[in-house]
Amino acid sequence: MKIVLWITIFLAVFCFMEFMAWFTHKYVMHGFLWSLHKDHHKKDHGSWWERNDLFFIFYAGVSIACFIGWRHYGFWAGLPLGLGIFAYGVAYFTVHDIFIHQRFKLFRNANNWYSRGIRRAHKVHHKSLGKHKGECFGMLFPPLKYFKK
Repeated sequence: MKIVLWITIFLAVFCFMEFMAWFTHKYVMHGFLWSLHKDHHKKDHGSWWERNDLFFIFYAGVSIACFIGWRHYGFWAGLPLGLGIFAYGVAYFTVHDIFIHQRFKLFRNANNWYSRGIRRAHKVHHKSLGKHKGECFGMLFPPLKYFKK
């Protein structure tokens, strides 16, 4: 029965992270920590690394803290929590950094309804180079309007 609970927590955390991506993007990245996120919208640097990548490191740290809590402090929910955050991070990195922004040259020829919708939604967000006026949404499941033909 414990494995069912762990799987439920994992799936709930994975889905909740889509909300956290939206919330963090709208109110933190395009809010008080715009100074870290703006280099993602305006490429005025030649570096592969962006200050924006610090958000990834933050969530990786949260995930690692959950694993440490599970392994060393008996926090039983730490494993499914950490895995849910980690799995969302892998999915986000794959879709956003690899597929959309082509930080690694993979998935260049993907042309199905999901890939077109994700690209379309992201282009709308990046249309604005400033702190405000950019539509914010989760990365894996943007609004359905972007998936129309």
